[in-house]
Amino acid sequence: MTDDVIQVADLTVRYRGTQEAAVNGMEFSVSVGEVFGFLGPSGAGKSTVQNVLIGLLRRYRGDVRVLGRPLEEWGHDYHERIGVGFELPAAFSRMTARENLAAFASFYQGPTADPDRLLDELDLADAADQRVGTFSKGMRMRLNLARALLNRPSILFLDEPTSGQDPVRSARMREIVRAEASRGAAVFLTTHDMHTAEELCDRLAFVVGGRIVEVDTPEAFKRRHGRAGVVAEYAEDGDTRRRVFDGSGTDVEELVRLLRSGALTTLHSREAALDEVFAQVTEVRL
Repeated sequence: MTDDVIQVADLTVRYRGTQEAAVNGMEFSVSVGEVFGFLGPSGAGKSTVQNVLIGLLRRYRGDVRVLGRPLEEWGHDYHERIGVGFELPAAFSRMTARENLAAFASFYQGPTADPDRLLDELDLADAADQRVGTFSKGMRMRLNLARALLNRPSILFLDEPTSGQDPVRSARMREIVRAEASRGAAVFLTTHDMHTAEELCDRLAFVVGGRIVEVDTPEAFKRRHGRAGVVAEYAEDGDTRRRVFDGSGTDVEELVRLLRSGALTTLHSREAALDEVFAQVTEVRL
């Protein structure tokens, strides 16, 4: 018995009129309660894979199993089990937020979450009776997530879920997504926001040229690819300057000299950043 709710083997997708495959022999799995990050540069094949998994793209080769069944064997009942939050929000602009959620809830045969509770959790309670056409992008994205959570999905597919959010609301949305994973939902996340990826994901897959080139935990990636160091701020010629020391070249000697000079004002550790990992893993193979 496996805990994997998504199993993909040798997935290949080639669009008509193109010579190169958009997705070429891809293989991965996603487990119950796991947040799986799917990262890579634009055009790497991330959206193609997501479209296969949510049932929008049916022309593919390979073995794709979801919730214990081959994907092609699922019918309309599949959409009772999944939630989808696109990067471009989908909503009825002339209807209010509450009316939108009520309309989408009516599409499901099974029980759905309370729309008012979702609106409250996503800081939209005060705008519940406001037409969505007047919403900002950030508000639309929060409504988008509420819609994706309506049917209490077993699998949640999210594309740039925190786009357009301020830091406080971004953190709140990450808490909500993590809570979905904690209750047992598998989360398939595509994003270019490395902070969101690092905060949310249990594992990351880096995609380049239609292939997965590396899969691991965020911490393991940072240990393997990142360059740790220390950040020093010091006074020089009446100004405050900042320098990163990573141990390369004459860094150690320069840092010792700075410590002895008395000009140092602050010194703190600098952990390896996931942005650096992204650049190393993807650009090397572009």
